[in-house]
Amino acid sequence: MNDEKGQAKEPEIKSLDELKGKILSTRLADNMGTFDRILQVDKNFDLLKRFFYIGEKQACFYFIDGFHKDDTLQKLLQYFGGLKAEDTPQTFDDLLQKYLPYGELELVRDMEKLIGAILSGKPALIVDGFGVAVTIDFRNYPARSVTEPDKDKAMRGSKDGFVETLVYNTALIRRRIRTPQFTIEMLSVGKSSRTDIAVCYMEDRVDKKFLATVTQKIKDISIDALTMNQQSLAECLFSAKWIDPFPKFKYSERPDTAAACILEGSVVLLVDNSPSAMILPASVFDIVEEADDYYFPPITGTYLRLSRLIINILAIVLTPMFLLLTEYPEYVPKGFEFIAVKETMNIPLIWQFLILEFTIDGLRLASINTPNMLSTPLSVISGLVIGEFTVSSGWFNAEAMMYMAFVAIANYTQVNFELGYALKFMRLITLLLTAWFGIWGFAVGILFALCCLCFNKTIAGKSYIYPLVPFHFRELMRRIFRVSLPASEKRKGQQ
Repeated sequence: MNDEKGQAKEPEIKSLDELKGKILSTRLADNMGTFDRILQVDKNFDLLKRFFYIGEKQACFYFIDGFHKDDTLQKLLQYFGGLKAEDTPQTFDDLLQKYLPYGELELVRDMEKLIGAILSGKPALIVDGFGVAVTIDFRNYPARSVTEPDKDKAMRGSKDGFVETLVYNTALIRRRIRTPQFTIEMLSVGKSSRTDIAVCYMEDRVDKKFLATVTQKIKDISIDALTMNQQSLAECLFSAKWIDPFPKFKYSERPDTAAACILEGSVVLLVDNSPSAMILPASVFDIVEEADDYYFPPITGTYLRLSRLIINILAIVLTPMFLLLTEYPEYVPKGFEFIAVKETMNIPLIWQFLILEFTIDGLRLASINTPNMLSTPLSVISGLVIGEFTVSSGWFNAEAMMYMAFVAIANYTQVNFELGYALKFMRLITLLLTAWFGIWGFAVGILFALCCLCFNKTIAGKSYIYPLVPFHFRELMRRIFRVSLPASEKRKGQQ
């Protein structure tokens, strides 16, 4: 086909797949026709274009309503509209130097890349006669205020937390690490979603081999969209065995925690639309650490760590051990006969524990979906019905209620949800094995939990229980007790 001037005219581009390898035309009308078809400007109410003149040059802005600062766009359009014929830019460099003093500019020739920039919220300026477009980044995403996360709280320290806007999250970390060695690489994943992923690390402290592996894995992800944000990314990065419930990543909604891990040589992944950071690699000792361990003096931090460690161990073994001692009274040590159940058991103890386990999960789910104004009445009703009436009705014994109450409280002593449910699964397996096989079942259940920990690997292929395996005494003391150890020594022990 030929146009009116007899020049060969390329076939119309009607889909996004046809844009691969295509560059902008010098004719504004051709570019506008292509972008109008691809972006479906006539159908999408929030995808807008503004046609105007820069002197005697025709120009067009493509942008998404609600993703930019209205006053900045208005000032630019007013400024361009006030230019006279003699102010017409002759070259694209002339346009940039004289009429676009804005700081965040990017020149784009690739049409597919330009479509991605527009859909991410960057207004794009296309001028007739120039085969290149410029994106002007004055985006203003809708975002909630930076407040302390509800789950990942600290008694001391900063009270800010990550939000769903990626640029805010990177700024919160950059505010804490003011060195040129701190690097943030931006990647994109998802054919439809084009989700932005920020890879944060210290250039002089990170394991370069591990960083290259993670970066390449992200680039190789072939998926339509990261529907569940970080969980979708985690499943693409690491194909875990379904039988292994222990988490491979540490999640944190605290910028100070993410910054501290970066300074120790870890890699932090920030996913757009997600208010938390993925920290990797992460061993079980990394996952159980909390900010309060470092915001208090060493003796207090050590006490908090040991308390959390002991409580988590008891959360696994307490109810299976009580079941074992109840079923086999001959195993009860002398002087501990008072732990025996005094009242008649109408329901076998194993069924009491299993019912209470599911009941506690039901209450947790109910609390999540209950409006805030009704959460207090729900707590009162739950406490009365489960705490008193179920015992008096004969369904449960007081001893079973007491031990399960301790287990329920123990689940909230550490932040990581995945680790809490991993401990819960180990406890349920040990309970069932103890009920079926007695002391041998109890031993096998504990051994199974230890094997799941000992034979586990981090995403970097290292031991999940380092510094126990391989054994590193000084690092182990640092993990258990609140003592100082330079980051270089920690990395040396992991290598």
